[in-house]
Amino acid sequence: MRLEKWIPIGVGIIIAIIILSSTFYIVDETQQVVITEFGQPVGKPITRAGLYVKKPFIQKVNRFEKRLLTWDGSPTQIPTKDKKYIWVDTTARWKIVDPLKFLQSVGSEREAHARLDDIIDSATRDKITAHSLYEIVRNTNREFIVSEVFVQKEEETGEVLKGRERISREILKEAAKLTPQYGIELVDVRIKRLNYVEEVRQKVYARMISERKRVAEQYRSEGQGKKAGIEGMREKELQRITSEAYKRAQIIKGEADAKATRIYAQAYSKDPEFYSFLKTLETYTRTLSGDSVIILTTDSELYKYLKSIKVK
Repeated sequence: MRLEKWIPIGVGIIIAIIILSSTFYIVDETQQVVITEFGQPVGKPITRAGLYVKKPFIQKVNRFEKRLLTWDGSPTQIPTKDKKYIWVDTTARWKIVDPLKFLQSVGSEREAHARLDDIIDSATRDKITAHSLYEIVRNTNREFIVSEVFVQKEEETGEVLKGRERISREILKEAAKLTPQYGIELVDVRIKRLNYVEEVRQKVYARMISERKRVAEQYRSEGQGKKAGIEGMREKELQRITSEAYKRAQIIKGEADAKATRIYAQAYSKDPEFYSFLKTLETYTRTLSGDSVIILTTDSELYKYLKSIKVK
């Protein structure tokens, strides 16, 4: 009996919870809400965070993002003004500024992306076909600095009047005219990537390779010139060092010889006869050998010491 008594109470509590959960709803800071009743909007959009009340089971809460949303388009093949086909990949940032109009016109983010595909792709095609590839790729006419040694100018193919950044701004301006009817504000559009079609890409790669080879050859030529200059300076410096070293060695040698001669002179001046005897012996050593035949005259000064030798 007691269990049967609590069953209605439990059922009532469950029903009350369901009713309350269907009556109260929360809107956080990142959301905005439109209430619909049988598919028709009721009241104004709710954009402030807080706790709100609605009719249970009859009214529906439609939540939409308040933050910036991302749109990424598919790469599209577009011809430029100078008849060069390229793949253009764009991206954009957008937000829902009128949730009621957004709900009535597109209803969901998926449908909004489909509308943005048409709007942004159309604006992009119009602007790309109206400008040359040179302007789409570059932003300014500045020269490319290839190295610190020399500055290489890119081949002059045209003058940048607008540039890629300004063209992107024009795409945004043109596309933004059509988005307010969907309750959308287009905040930014960027060209994310550009690429040639396959048949043109191979020619471009070949040209790039040829250009890099030319630059590499210029580097080699400059390197050989610097190498020759460095080797010339090295050889000149080596000769200077060698010459100075030889000069210094000769001076030291001359000073040493002079000092030795002076010492010899001082030593031999004390006994001239002994000095003459030593010098004569040195002369014998240089001029005579073991099988030498000596022919002496009676008045030979060179062999006076030999003549004075008495053989026993």
